[in-house]
Amino acid sequence: MWNENRSSQTVVDRAVGQGVWQESPLVGVTGLLKKHQASASKAFRLVERPFLELVNVRGDLCDAAFVAAVESVIGCKPPEKPNTTAAGNGYDLMWLGPDEWLVRSVATHSATQPAPMEARLREAFKGLYAAAVDIGSGYTVLEISGPRTRDVLARGCPLDLHQNLFGVGQCAQSHYFKASVTVLPTGDNSFDLVVRRSFADYFVKMMLDAAEPLMS
Repeated sequence: MWNENRSSQTVVDRAVGQGVWQESPLVGVTGLLKKHQASASKAFRLVERPFLELVNVRGDLCDAAFVAAVESVIGCKPPEKPNTTAAGNGYDLMWLGPDEWLVRSVATHSATQPAPMEARLREAFKGLYAAAVDIGSGYTVLEISGPRTRDVLARGCPLDLHQNLFGVGQCAQSHYFKASVTVLPTGDNSFDLVVRRSFADYFVKMMLDAAEPLMS
């Protein structure tokens, strides 16, 4: 979201240009997040990873040119096995379907430059039956961590989250209560969650409420 005439910067927005600010979807729950982060126990912690690049990629794995184009830009081939991930040059590539993947940057891209991954992929896909669409403005990424993280996630997510079944190198699309989410394990007790902008406030409120009885 882009706003003008802002006079200060918070943890969920940043300056982009003269009088223009880029806002996180969580700007409406800034106070709730700050309260959680100030009092969070070691058992569970939720933080936003704002302004990461998120690019939806569509293509055919049977097309060697498409696979080569993805690898030339990202540094890895699109994963073929359902619900798995691949790591590239500063990006994770998540399997969403037989012809669909989500590219997520490891670090925040520059506020003054367009998200570069979409442009690079679109250039590599010229002449191919493939597509790359920047969806970063419609989503955000939350990081949850701590020894009670799987318990908190399990309170609203129907996935089997046992670490022997769902761990690093895997991903899944599911929901947390009524909010759709893409879940990416990043460690034994940590996950990245890709959440749609329209559900972001609801998602944070529900997750912090679910975590409350487990925080001690």
